[in-house]
Amino acid sequence: MSRSARPVTVLSIIRDCLDALLHPSARFDALTRARHRAFMAPRLLGSLAAFAAFPIYLAMRGAPSAIEVAAFAWLIAPILLSWFLSRTGRYEGAHVLSSLALAGLIMAVAVTTGGIESFAAVWLVVVPLEAALSASRRVAAFASVLALSCAALLILSGHLDWLPLDQANAAERGMFTAFGVASATLYAAGLAFGAESLARTSVALLSREEERYRLLARNMSDVISRHQRNGAVQFISPAVEAMLGLPVAQLTGHGLFDRVHVADRPAYLTALSDAARGDVRSAEFRLRREIGGSERGQVDFIWVEMRCRPLDQDLVDKDLVDQDLGRGVTREPEVVAVMRDITDRKMQEQALDQARSAAEAADAAKTRFLATMSHELRTPLNAIIGFSEMIAQEQTLMLGAAQRKEYAELINASGQHLLSVVNGILDMSKMESGKFEISPEPFAPRAALLHCCNLLALKARENGIDLITDAPQDLPVMIGDPRAFKQIVLNLVSNAIKFTERGGQVTVAATVSPSHLFLRISDTGVGIAPDDLKRIGAPFFQAGKTYQRRHEGTGLGLSIVKSIVALHLGELTIQSKLGEGTAVTIKLPLACAPSQGRQAESKIATLMPPPRHDVQDQPALVKKSA
Repeated sequence: MSRSARPVTVLSIIRDCLDALLHPSARFDALTRARHRAFMAPRLLGSLAAFAAFPIYLAMRGAPSAIEVAAFAWLIAPILLSWFLSRTGRYEGAHVLSSLALAGLIMAVAVTTGGIESFAAVWLVVVPLEAALSASRRVAAFASVLALSCAALLILSGHLDWLPLDQANAAERGMFTAFGVASATLYAAGLAFGAESLARTSVALLSREEERYRLLARNMSDVISRHQRNGAVQFISPAVEAMLGLPVAQLTGHGLFDRVHVADRPAYLTALSDAARGDVRSAEFRLRREIGGSERGQVDFIWVEMRCRPLDQDLVDKDLVDQDLGRGVTREPEVVAVMRDITDRKMQEQALDQARSAAEAADAAKTRFLATMSHELRTPLNAIIGFSEMIAQEQTLMLGAAQRKEYAELINASGQHLLSVVNGILDMSKMESGKFEISPEPFAPRAALLHCCNLLALKARENGIDLITDAPQDLPVMIGDPRAFKQIVLNLVSNAIKFTERGGQVTVAATVSPSHLFLRISDTGVGIAPDDLKRIGAPFFQAGKTYQRRHEGTGLGLSIVKSIVALHLGELTIQSKLGEGTAVTIKLPLACAPSQGRQAESKIATLMPPPRHDVQDQPALVKKSA
């Protein structure tokens, strides 16, 4: 082993021995452990060194006096003090006993060697210096009073001639004085080095603790902040830079408050104010975030949850009280807050609310469906059952051939109506299952349009409605599904007639652009309320209250039209005003390729055949303006 490594090994052995003597309460705190070691090490080593030097002193001095024996015996006191601290862990108490022991030894030597003029009196200065290592004002004050009391007692004893005569000559007195000054200086130097070592240990521990908390603050996803009662930020952790995209310097003071959404500022300030009064509060609010690379004027808000509580004022004022020597310092209450980004949770809550609304809407649609079907299905079924029973009892009722034919026609009409309702429900279900592919082919839209209007002309005349068709002669041939096109026209014109009062007018107009056909069906009917207009086209939805309906129908017509138009990659728009009428505009491409129809992403899928009507082709009944 090299010489340079030997002192390190010796120091390690000494430290291990001292650590074994530490009280359990001092083993878990580094600063307390260092203070206990600094108390015990010089006393144990000094006492052992004094006992080792005692034989040498005897060889040089000769037979010692009783006072000298008592002084050397007094050196056992530091060992007892170290044992006391090791057993009890009472650091301040050990320093008080150490001051008493040192002052007692100094008084014993000074009384027999000249009183206040003794070489030992210089050591009274060391008593408060040693007590300063306790880091306690009470212990330091006690040691200072003790040293002053001992000095006063020595002066008083010398003035009253209570002290024994000093037998030493001038040379011996000078030698003892030099020894006293040198030993006191060396001991004070040891105390200074001990104090410096403790200060260095304290600074190192404080720096390590600060670095630990700084590391936690930098790596926490939550933001920790310290506020005044009015919301001004005094401190905010660096995690806010990742949350808001701004440096910490721009968020101190009222910088954070300026980024709170205007509508949420009352909740933000109320939570801080309540927390300053001693309550624990939480609040949720929106914060404006900087968008990287965004254009000027764009705004992005995130949702933040803030939990705040009052800051312990005893900890806040401790340093100021120490600096002002115990004078109280009045400070405004402060609040510490922890903020967390809850945008994802808010989005989930919003999605949950939307899902709940959709479920409620589906439940309402089911209710409307049941209410509608109870009327649409039971009415034709009752007619079928009733008239079939009358035909079965024709002998009893003595029915003629004309009545039987009339009843049969009514049964047939009711059956056709019932079939149309059932087909509509089944076809809508198929459309939502996504199994249908349209079959585009060339056809003449003008002929199909006139054919559909002729089918509904009789119904319009019976209702006292003027049906006008505006179809230019030069409408080009388009590629699409002709059955689907007829279904669109029949449903829209039938609805327009149904919801137009007697004396009104329904207009069917077609125009063409280079790539699209525009079909517009307008009426002067009852119109649609703005709230209902948003939901028009939903399956089984009918404007107005279900139980106050004035017209038959399942509410599937317009939904089927929207699905067919979507399959053709077209567009449907509705304009309506309550009491003034409705206008539906259909925009269809002139060329719909089969691949386009198959690629149409929609829940609609199947296309039901055009319903049968109790009218015949009657071209003469339709007014043509083209």
